[in-house]
Amino acid sequence: MSTLLQSSSFISSPINPSRPRISLRNSSVRCNNVVQSVNFDNGKPYRSTQSSSPNVTTSIPSFLLAPDTRSIHDLVNKNRLRIFSGTANPALAQEISCYMGLDLGKIKIKRFADGEIYVQLQESVRGCDVFLVQPTCPPANENLMELLVMIDACRRASAKTITAVIPYFGYARADRKTQGRESIAAKLVANLITEAGANRVLACDLHSGQSMGYFDIPVDHVYGQPVILDYLASKTICSDDLVVVSPDVGGVARARAFAKKLSDAPLAIVDKRRHGHNVAEVMNLIGDVKGKVAVMVDDMIDTAGTISKGAALLHQEGAREVYACTTHAVFSPPAIERLSSGLFQEVIITNTIPLAEKNYFPQLTVLSVANLLGETIWRVHDDCSGGIEPFSSLGID
Repeated sequence: MSTLLQSSSFISSPINPSRPRISLRNSSVRCNNVVQSVNFDNGKPYRSTQSSSPNVTTSIPSFLLAPDTRSIHDLVNKNRLRIFSGTANPALAQEISCYMGLDLGKIKIKRFADGEIYVQLQESVRGCDVFLVQPTCPPANENLMELLVMIDACRRASAKTITAVIPYFGYARADRKTQGRESIAAKLVANLITEAGANRVLACDLHSGQSMGYFDIPVDHVYGQPVILDYLASKTICSDDLVVVSPDVGGVARARAFAKKLSDAPLAIVDKRRHGHNVAEVMNLIGDVKGKVAVMVDDMIDTAGTISKGAALLHQEGAREVYACTTHAVFSPPAIERLSSGLFQEVIITNTIPLAEKNYFPQLTVLSVANLLGETIWRVHDDCSGGIEPFSSLGID
């Protein structure tokens, strides 16, 4: 009998409570007004067995559990740390602050009649480390401009450091020139954030690693893989039946790393040829998926054309079940129709981008990256590396 699916060692091994920690969280703080961003009847949010409250539907991997002690050093540091949320994803910002035992900073954001954005901080940030949570998801231009104005407001309020926490980095796909006379918008956006006054950027699952080089300031790149791996490891899937599939050649490195941590599963690749933006045509399949449970891995799903055509091909080649895993659920029309058409056993996403209630469907599962980002914020604030054991479990570059 084959063994059940096991996640990698850094997922299943919790942080040793007896080990001294550089940053200690107050886990006794409870937040009674957590925004339930994934609690909808027509979706299937993952309910972690480790959650202390039955009403909280976020995923809390074992390696992110905070110890139950505090120190004077931590209390001093907490007073110098401020977290503010833009209007793009306030639910995620609220979850991050609750994990850290902090209250969100008070900020006033409004639009004038002509569409201009007004930002005013409602509390002092002089000498503080400020973290601004604002994904540049659709509407990308509105949310990007709001982030820039927030950064400028913090800089003029004499914040010590300003970190732009960007769970989803818009324009990341415009990272190179594929034809003549094209712009590289990812570099332009990086320059705008830097010139606005940000000292550091914290991003999650950038479309390509080269985007980090576009910034002239430090970039902490966090991977959402641990959250998805932890969830998949809880499912009763035999490792011998598993195959990880890359929906295109460009995502092979991502899929290979995912497969290695997922019981070193075999890898298959969907070969496609794109005839235009948001238009994909599947041509061939490299690898064996007959009778297997196929797990398709990508960094984002936009119109779902690539991943849905890939899933159809996998079924034609004899795959028993197909799962779709992605960090960023952009879900531009007609993504919902394609994903809910019955091709997928389950569609697993994270909450880096807020999802409207009307876009939930029965096969959808939403996992939270709030604890991952919250832990990273603590380590950035405490000048602590994310690459030292056991911190490497966070998957921080």
